[in-house]
Amino acid sequence: MNVAVVPRLAVGAAICGLALLTFFQFPGHTWLQQDTQIYAPILEHLRDPAALDRDLVVQYPHVSYTLYDELTLGIRSLTGLDFEHTLGLEQIVCRAFEIWGIYLLATAAGLDLWGALLVASIFSLGAMIAGPSVLTFEYEPTPRALAIGLLFCGLGLTSHKRYTAAGIVMAAAFLIHPPSTVPFWIALAFISFQHRAKSWPAWLACACATIGVLIAAHVQPGLREQQEFFTRLTPQQEEVQRMRTAYNWISIWWRDLLPQYIVLYALGILAYQRVRQYLPAEMRVFSTLLPALGMLSMPLSYLLLERLKWALVPQLQPMRVLLFVTAFTVILASLAALKAPNILESVAWFALVFYIPMRVQLFDATSLRLVLTAVGLAAFAAAALRLPRQTLLILGVLSFFYLPGIARVSNYPDLHTPEIADLSRWARDNTPRAAMFLFPDAGHGLSPGLFRAQALRAVYVDWKSGGQVNYLKDFAGEWRTRWTTMNHEGYGPAAIPCYRSLGIDYLVLQRQHPLAGAAPVYQNSQYAAYRITE
Repeated sequence: MNVAVVPRLAVGAAICGLALLTFFQFPGHTWLQQDTQIYAPILEHLRDPAALDRDLVVQYPHVSYTLYDELTLGIRSLTGLDFEHTLGLEQIVCRAFEIWGIYLLATAAGLDLWGALLVASIFSLGAMIAGPSVLTFEYEPTPRALAIGLLFCGLGLTSHKRYTAAGIVMAAAFLIHPPSTVPFWIALAFISFQHRAKSWPAWLACACATIGVLIAAHVQPGLREQQEFFTRLTPQQEEVQRMRTAYNWISIWWRDLLPQYIVLYALGILAYQRVRQYLPAEMRVFSTLLPALGMLSMPLSYLLLERLKWALVPQLQPMRVLLFVTAFTVILASLAALKAPNILESVAWFALVFYIPMRVQLFDATSLRLVLTAVGLAAFAAAALRLPRQTLLILGVLSFFYLPGIARVSNYPDLHTPEIADLSRWARDNTPRAAMFLFPDAGHGLSPGLFRAQALRAVYVDWKSGGQVNYLKDFAGEWRTRWTTMNHEGYGPAAIPCYRSLGIDYLVLQRQHPLAGAAPVYQNSQYAAYRITE
């Protein structure tokens, strides 16, 4: 075998190994705990139109301007896997591309193989972007999660002037989730004009992807309502969005989080100044422009959404560009740590990048355990710079175990309980496919969404399904009406006539809230189901 091929295979194996670590170890992955509670039912209905056909979620799908659904349905058809494992496979692949992108950014800055793999490892620990509720490594295989992984790969390829490959990767990202790719195209336009880069292959790929998305939107089956782009929010839409999707409204959270982003942005600028001389022109653009776009997204969102009430803004969610403030602070600080002229500066930068994955709000009161973990890993990393270079990768791998182990960092609860699984199994096996369920005492809990996807039975209304109020006006109005009705009627016997008139067949209550005068048709230690129709 050609000796030049061996390092490439080794790097590829290391990147795949890191991707698997991010999936199975830390930061981990979830299924049916967040947005897949919405996407999984939509996919089930697209695969089988008779499934969940009475459910509000599938009646108003918001997957028109994406090939996420076509891609997933195609892979499921080819492999025979269920949606959980099909999307899990897509998630691992896109995480591998994301890690490769960070590796490419690090090598573009002049790092050797081992240093670049350490930077990729540190970045792969993930980070939560508080406020707009986005992550550098999303836990669930949503369109945005897949597209963000490909986007970082596009950044890495562009930093090596591989414009054709970058264009192909970014076209794929655009087909999966167009809004996530907008910052890349803005930066590429700047590179094209300022540095006369031969980037036309990437723009050609963008044009082809745009045509593909428009065609997909035109032929999307099962649409009840088209997304509106050039309208203003009504007072009713604003009210329900502020209630259900507060993360889009900066006036709700800026006092708590703006200082954090100012500090992170300043630290990113400082790190950039320390490593600027090592960065190629393309990476300089990405390192300065993308975090700046993130900071500008806050006043821009306030102007366009909260002042002008533009209905497109909640769909694009521009403040999710704040991801690049944290992401590039981690990347540039990692480079600064590896390039630092003395061990104390190196420890300081390493402590920062190891601390960020452990905290959502950096200025909240923290525990001594987290501080000691960050400082301990930083000291280990700085010392490893004086040891054989392979030690850097060992450190990177160990960090995936130290954070959840020694630091006891837990990124998410496990919502999958035997009780909700058994309830779902009973409903799937013993109730009509067209049955409608309601969980009137669930509140903001996520168990109804788990039930919907596992039992493949319609749920009249639940908190999680309200996440679509950003996209569709009619859906927002219907969801608000249903949510208000449920909270007004409650879960006592007096509510039964109203629920029956709405077409609800079964009520599912927690065992501590029994329905007086009625016998459950199913119960376990946590839930009891009551049939309220003949």
